[in-house]
Amino acid sequence: MYFKFLILKTNIKYNSNINEKNTLFFQNEAVFLFLNDNLANEGYFAIGKKEELEILNHDLSSFDALDNFINIKNKWKFGFLTYDLKNSIEKLESNNKDNLDFPLLYFFIPNTLLRYKNGEFSLIYGNPSYIKEAKEFTTPQHQTLNLNLKPRLNKDEYLSHIHSIKKEIKQGNIYEANFCYEFYETNKAIDPFDVYHNLMPLTNAPFSSFGKFGDKYVISASPERFLKKTGNKLISEPIKGTSKRGRNEKEDLELKQALKSNKKERSENIMIVDLVRNDLSKIAKYDSVKVEELCEIYSFETVHQMISKITCEIDKNISFSDLLKATYPMGSMTGAPKISTMKIIEREEQTKRGLYSGSIGYVSPDNDFDFNVIIRTFLYNEANNYISAMVGGAITDKSNPEEEYKETLIKIEALLKAINNE
Repeated sequence: MYFKFLILKTNIKYNSNINEKNTLFFQNEAVFLFLNDNLANEGYFAIGKKEELEILNHDLSSFDALDNFINIKNKWKFGFLTYDLKNSIEKLESNNKDNLDFPLLYFFIPNTLLRYKNGEFSLIYGNPSYIKEAKEFTTPQHQTLNLNLKPRLNKDEYLSHIHSIKKEIKQGNIYEANFCYEFYETNKAIDPFDVYHNLMPLTNAPFSSFGKFGDKYVISASPERFLKKTGNKLISEPIKGTSKRGRNEKEDLELKQALKSNKKERSENIMIVDLVRNDLSKIAKYDSVKVEELCEIYSFETVHQMISKITCEIDKNISFSDLLKATYPMGSMTGAPKISTMKIIEREEQTKRGLYSGSIGYVSPDNDFDFNVIIRTFLYNEANNYISAMVGGAITDKSNPEEEYKETLIKIEALLKAINNE
């Protein structure tokens, strides 16, 4: 299952033993995160914050502060990394418009931690009275929402960007790029809990999450794992290749088989597998990088996905930040070669990704961890009533721009249904 330390002249804040206001409902806590594996029917409720690490912008001491926080002994840590952490790893920039304003990264040690498994709740530590409220939270109650997210790009504009990217590919500058665009609405207050409850039955994704971080929310139905650590083993499971579900069993099986045999989709997936193998080799023990699954098809509520699984063994002394520097951002959301592609992505996209195509997850007391890929996700800034859902796909020399556009609509479909009452 996956899913303010103050330094002079920096943007790092760290507080210890923060006094939280007592509330009757954990929804009113300043910080709350539910990591939900719908397929395994298990997850974690991380409620309130004892300690937190918030990094607003990159600073030379950012990774040191992150490692210091992750290495606090015998504590559970939960949090997120935004896509723009790339600028701290490579000489890159993020200058596109940002209406969500998430920090660069955020981690916290919860006041109360609950485990959820097959409908039962157990207290790891903290306030046992939250178990009753957690049960209420996990009982979906469909709400009528009247939101109408509009695309940042119309179809012709989208196709123009795809042609531009394909030109870069034909010139030999890159092999594959993940291009994304935004659906959004402004000046519309929402109840994020209602959105979450509407979305979950439509997706049942294994790396779902609901997070409240002050006035910012993440409502995710992600099917993808970024990186998991168990002991000295790392696991990465990139997704590349998507097909819609069929209207009946026969059509569904035909679509699944068509995806499995699709040469273009397999090519996209294998390119990212090679990229992930290269990333992991930077920190792996010699000859330990393995491809355990290649281009396997997994079925979710609304889509079939092509997923591969790459693993390696690492030395126990490798730091959390060293792992990020080798592997982040995830290849499935960038392309190959990674650095060149990220520069082109920045030029072609209209919106700063922020938390989208970043990662959210946990680190256990023994420093095992599991982090997802933030896709199929709503991001909401309550302060300015801005809601965003980005969507994208991999572009290669074999990409048909019209088909790529259709694929983005398949991926965004469940999210739009959750809020448009379709």
